[in-house]
Amino acid sequence: MMIVTNENITSKQRSKLKALASTMSPITQIGKGGITDNLLKTLSDALDARELIKVNILETADDDVRNLAENVAELLEAVPVAVIGRKAIFYRYSRRDKFAHLEF
Repeated sequence: MMIVTNENITSKQRSKLKALASTMSPITQIGKGGITDNLLKTLSDALDARELIKVNILETADDDVRNLAENVAELLEAVPVAVIGRKAIFYRYSRRDKFAHLEF
């Protein structure tokens, strides 16, 4: 399986990831505290464990939802799959051994 990056994700793959994330609950939220080291560690650990996560972005966040999602994705070296309303979906291939990778 090929490792998906932002540059090589197809619209079909993006659509499949959005469908997989549709039933997920957000794992955390980004608020007025913005993007902290602790938040990035939490999100990175979650991506290693799941590959696909959803995050809620509160109205109190300092930046535009799309900008925040792009910044977080860049800092995590993840793919910003989609921003739907105030929710952002991220994907990153897990490098963990013996991991059951997502099929999409």
